[in-house]
Amino acid sequence: MGLWRTIKTAGWLGWQIEANWAEPFTFIAYAITRPIFSTLILVLMYKVVAGGQISTALFAYIYLGNAFFMYTANVLAGVGIVIHEDRERYEMLKYIYLAPIVTYFYMLGRCIPKLVITTLAVIVTVVMGVWIFDLKLVFGHWPLMILSFPLGIIATIALGIALASLTLLTARHGFFMTEGTAGVFYLVSGAVFPIEVLPDWMEPAALAFPITYWLEALRRGMMAEPVSKIFASWSDEKLLLILAMTTLLSIVLSVLINRGIEYIARKQGKLDQVFNY
Repeated sequence: MGLWRTIKTAGWLGWQIEANWAEPFTFIAYAITRPIFSTLILVLMYKVVAGGQISTALFAYIYLGNAFFMYTANVLAGVGIVIHEDRERYEMLKYIYLAPIVTYFYMLGRCIPKLVITTLAVIVTVVMGVWIFDLKLVFGHWPLMILSFPLGIIATIALGIALASLTLLTARHGFFMTEGTAGVFYLVSGAVFPIEVLPDWMEPAALAFPITYWLEALRRGMMAEPVSKIFASWSDEKLLLILAMTTLLSIVLSVLINRGIEYIARKQGKLDQVFNY
């Protein structure tokens, strides 16, 4: 009960911080408009390169990968700024650590508003793809999609909390680390192109992250034909198993990193150290 109360209260706090700058209608309009225009930029780039051809499996591959990668980008950036906000802007981090709560679940709760907002953006983006760009969706592997979706969300949150924990030992610009990491994932996870086009030495890195398997599983659940040659011969069961294993590993590493960094931060007096420069 205490853990659920921590998550719920942290989620409410995160929502107040996230959306308090505008009226609800204005904020929802912003949350919808922003991903639409970012997606239109990608579509325009693809049309220029492909000579206007968008009714291809590759376009669906890129479009869906970009849409679902919003979860990774927004969650990593959202939870990455939690430490900065609580310690630098509001100077409340030390009181949070004095409270009888598990701070790992506090950061988990702070992810919830980002997940809600991103879910709205993803739905709008996919619907726009079907309606405007004639995106052909065939849910031939829908059990794989349903089972893999929560695993990818959990893995993304775990990676986000691990990165946020590292910012306990950095100055106020530490949240750039999470944004940079999201950029790395965007490159190596096959978000907008199959990972086989990467240099050979980068492919093992791509296969080490659960985001790679998550995006592939979601695409397989929604597309009629595969695009990635690496995963073409993989069964649904194998893909789901590897995703589950890498997600579990992400959770374990996230908890260990969080506890280790918090211990160091306490010893070095970083919890109430403010870098106002």
